[in-house]
Amino acid sequence: MIETKILPVSDLEKDRESIERAAAILREGGLVAIPTETVYGLAANALSPESVQKIFVAKGRPQDNPLIVHISQICELLPLVERVPPKAQKLMEHFWPGPLTMIFPKSEKVPLVTTGGLDTVAVRMPSHPVAQAIIQAAGVPLAAPSANLSGRPSTTTAQHCIHDLSGRVDAIVAADDCQVGLESTVVSMVCDPPKILRPGAVTREEMEEVIGPVDLDRAVTAQLEEGAVAASPGMKYKHYAPKAHVVIVEGDLEQYARFVNSQERPGVYGLVFQGEKEFLEKPCLEFGAMDDPAQQAHWLFAALREMDELGASEVYVRCPSKAGVGLAVYNRLLRAAAFEVITL
Repeated sequence: MIETKILPVSDLEKDRESIERAAAILREGGLVAIPTETVYGLAANALSPESVQKIFVAKGRPQDNPLIVHISQICELLPLVERVPPKAQKLMEHFWPGPLTMIFPKSEKVPLVTTGGLDTVAVRMPSHPVAQAIIQAAGVPLAAPSANLSGRPSTTTAQHCIHDLSGRVDAIVAADDCQVGLESTVVSMVCDPPKILRPGAVTREEMEEVIGPVDLDRAVTAQLEEGAVAASPGMKYKHYAPKAHVVIVEGDLEQYARFVNSQERPGVYGLVFQGEKEFLEKPCLEFGAMDDPAQQAHWLFAALREMDELGASEVYVRCPSKAGVGLAVYNRLLRAAAFEVITL
């Protein structure tokens, strides 16, 4: 059992000591949960195999699930990759820093444990000022998957991190709640056209405005084929799931309400859009407005975690739109539900 330090940061200048302490722990080979604009990340020195190995142990994460490397400046990318295609350069100019991860051929500097044994590396530049400050102070790129126990809903608050990782990591940086609420978009730049492997807040449509056609991997909305190699986090395993059994329900509100209300077992809950609670006779939570996928993204993981606190055993979720950011919400729900979808 590790003694986990809580390092509060509400102001970058006033709380500089917390930033420096976190950076020192990372340089010394330790693990620190840090805030980003997407979700909290569990960070370690991406260039140290021994440090990165600790991430897999702390999370209970499968070894073949690749990690994303986080940098704070463009110049930090070049030592990590073999080449930067022109289309990647354009995407960087438009979306970095921000919730976009790009996959490149890796350099020899990046250990295979960081890439899940792949010859490619996923890299992003977070926009959260605390994350940027910690990376800069540490002086090394940081491998940082979501700061949660593997398979559970990702953490979007410091309290979520403390719940999952206290006693497992060296420190948790307690800052503000994450604004996006879902992990970054992951796009592979080793193929042409580039291919989205995991949707997020940067949408396919937004990228296509910058670089032209962008493909969507089949695994975004379907299970990865048996024996297939996961080229990105979030592709292969059941993810983001509360303890409750999650099921996505496709249909209009009337059909959905009739179906959920007919479930007579104890522990049945609904997860609905804003203003829809009154239609359910079962207990339920809301996770954003039907026409606001960004709001759904922000609240989704917190709502799934709250289901556990409420003691839900079955959760029937209103199916979100599959357009724009809605595709990212749907993707996370599919994995939380282990691809169980009921169409009414």
